[in-house]
Amino acid sequence: MSSEAVPQGRRFKGYDIIGDVHGCGETLARLLEKMHYRRSDQGYWHPERQAVFLGDIIDRGPRIREALAIVRAMVDSGAARMILGNHEFNALAYCTPAPPEFERDYLRPHTPRNARQMAETLEQFADHPTEWADYLDWFQRLPLFIEWPHFRVVHACWDAELIERHRARCGGGHFDRQFLVESAQRGTLAARTKQRLTSGVDLPLPEGMSIVSSDGVERQNFRTKFWAPDASTYGELLFQPDPLPEGVARKPIEPEHREEMVTYGPAEKLLFVGHYWLKGSPEPIASNIACLDYSAVKFGRLVAYRLDDERQLMPEKFVWSYVDP
Repeated sequence: MSSEAVPQGRRFKGYDIIGDVHGCGETLARLLEKMHYRRSDQGYWHPERQAVFLGDIIDRGPRIREALAIVRAMVDSGAARMILGNHEFNALAYCTPAPPEFERDYLRPHTPRNARQMAETLEQFADHPTEWADYLDWFQRLPLFIEWPHFRVVHACWDAELIERHRARCGGGHFDRQFLVESAQRGTLAARTKQRLTSGVDLPLPEGMSIVSSDGVERQNFRTKFWAPDASTYGELLFQPDPLPEGVARKPIEPEHREEMVTYGPAEKLLFVGHYWLKGSPEPIASNIACLDYSAVKFGRLVAYRLDDERQLMPEKFVWSYVDP
């Protein structure tokens, strides 16, 4: 490791937006080195570029502590910025005691499903409780979204109305303790904002139907596109690797579900999201939208987009490292 110091007060010529790491710490290091980031006593840095992490650094993978250490050092030195994914926000709620009126111990209930999602992270930090507590404090200081003059980042969905209401309350993408508490209460604006921005637009399956996702979780809802205002069927709206049950894909979208749809038009700024477990060769999902989650922890690719001053996404600017089984 070099003793070279990270320069302070830098002006960046470009940004490297990085998708869901999910504990693939070794692959993250290889991706940064592939993009010519240098490693110093203060962590990885680039002389001309800043990394931007789209969240979901934790859970599932074998090197969660290593991945968090890399990202935290970069953010602390100014070499990177990070927004929260649903996994970091859920971890924060899972580990935060609930007020008495909740009639449960923690903001996020410790159900078998929620415990399973947290299991790998908590196991890797079992012998490092102080370190984990410090990361939880750090998560609460990170924003849900960031906007630059020509691009935006959010983990799952840019809902302009909810974002403006959040800005009016918190002044930007950050949130306070009260927002965290309210986000655990069904039906609140905070709960809707947290769900929409970090998990996207989910629609329910018809009553009695469910799907088992590729990670073995049974779901009664499915993830949808938020940039497809002309979609007429549920199949055209679907945005996840797991298919819909037979017959549902061809059904017309019900009016109440159409009201839940979010529009992000082609004239909007470039937008980068993670969250959606894509497969195959990375490419734009719209002329101005890129999803950078390519199932890294499922032996897929850890993907970045190397953004300069372009106003339309360029397929050749996606870079990645494969996760070695």
